[in-house]
Amino acid sequence: MKTVLIAAAVSLVVSLFGTPLFIKFLVRRKYGQFIRDDGPTSHHTKRGTPTMGGAVIIAAALVGYAVAHLATLWTPTMSGILVLFLMTGLGFVGWLDDYIKISRQRSLGLRAGAKLAGQSIVAILFAVMALRFGGRTGRTPASTKVSFIRDTGFDLAFAGTALGLLLFVIWAMIIIASMSNGVNLTDGLDGLATGASVMVFASYLIIGVWQSNNSCLRKPDPQCYDVRDPRDLAVVAACLLAACFGFLWWNASPAKIFMGDTGSLALGGALAGLAITTRTELLIVLLGGLFVIITLSVVIQVGSFKMRRKRVFRMAPLQHHFELVGWGEVTIVIRFWIIAGLFVGVGLGVFYAEWVVGI
Repeated sequence: MKTVLIAAAVSLVVSLFGTPLFIKFLVRRKYGQFIRDDGPTSHHTKRGTPTMGGAVIIAAALVGYAVAHLATLWTPTMSGILVLFLMTGLGFVGWLDDYIKISRQRSLGLRAGAKLAGQSIVAILFAVMALRFGGRTGRTPASTKVSFIRDTGFDLAFAGTALGLLLFVIWAMIIIASMSNGVNLTDGLDGLATGASVMVFASYLIIGVWQSNNSCLRKPDPQCYDVRDPRDLAVVAACLLAACFGFLWWNASPAKIFMGDTGSLALGGALAGLAITTRTELLIVLLGGLFVIITLSVVIQVGSFKMRRKRVFRMAPLQHHFELVGWGEVTIVIRFWIIAGLFVGVGLGVFYAEWVVGI
């Protein structure tokens, strides 16, 4: 628990005090956000606000993780390192996207193919490595079994090792793409994605600690959790929770800085990595319910327009629909935070209920 507390404290300090320094750097370089003309007119006042703030979140999480392990002389685990790798790799893809937007003053950054290729390379590397590093116990950071609250009986390796690896890589890519794009779509209002991410990372801190206290390595029983490094995954979640919390101080309305694709892709990747390594792949649909709803709003809007030439919402993603209806930005953000909190509460309730009922 000491490692968790140190990791959170260091990440919070780095993010809280590092963000204003980064803002000054971005202002000097004139790295401001480009605002689309076809969006809500209220957003035009945000043109020029520093972006790429997700770099601070990534840096704070990495520093917090490193310092916590150095301070407690606890060796980092492959599960924790892989989640941080996924976060950093997708963050780099997002940074390239942000940099092109800023340098060329346009709403389009990386071409769709290049962006997808970058995300895919990082996701594939993560998925392949997650099935290795069995260590002394033989437990790998991930499993080819599809998981909900723990591994289910459905094993993607049912037809052989090679096919199982391929199917797992595809499955992992779906989870990673869904979460990274979900957070990216949610990041449209000041503090919305950051605040929602804080809640989901908090839930993974609780899950990691709970799984560690009931690990099969510590006390084998029918209800134990067969997760390789649950305590270190709790440390990673604590780093990201605190890093987002510190960043939110400056990202809340009126935002002094935006996280950009650098932050949204990184946070979505981290959530996907935590879901895969804690064996809660399907539970993330509940825990990250707000991201799912906002993603579905885009799918519904696009699908309806292509099939019926009619729009369901005034604008997608969903938060912009409510802006055009007349809701204030702060009102939308707070109400969406409430929805995110409700989803997290239901997800944690389901997680705990499964353990109670199984005893």
